[in-house]
Amino acid sequence: MSERELRISKIENGTVIDHVPGGESLNVLAILGIDGTGGETVSIGMNVESDALGRKDVVKVEDRELSQAEVDVLSLIAPDATINIIREYDVVDKHRLDRPERVTGVLECPNHDCITSEDEPVETRFEVLDDGVRCVYCETIVREDITDHIAR
Repeated sequence: MSERELRISKIENGTVIDHVPGGESLNVLAILGIDGTGGETVSIGMNVESDALGRKDVVKVEDRELSQAEVDVLSLIAPDATINIIREYDVVDKHRLDRPERVTGVLECPNHDCITSEDEPVETRFEVLDDGVRCVYCETIVREDITDHIAR
């Protein structure tokens, strides 16, 4: 193994999220609701050299496959990421993220006057833009810190 190779152990079962922009892996964990208290086994490579990205992050989560809602939100911060599903140490599915046209119920609107922020039984819906998301109810646009608005 050369000095420049990165070595992170293979996982038996779970998900590998590769080609995440450098420095975004902690936001990936926030999207997945992983904060270290749930006992999940996670491996992270941060700011690893990448020919395509310059620097990239890699996140491996053992014994978990992502929901479509999680994948949709991931696509907002890591549109070029790839998701690898691992079973018995083998990649059984590999695909690039597709940015959805809308995300529903996974983000909270920052506008306190929005109908979704009160006690109304209205699920949030955001239209995905090239550079952020827009609430379909109040038209509030979120361009930065999208992970701060993840519904928990």
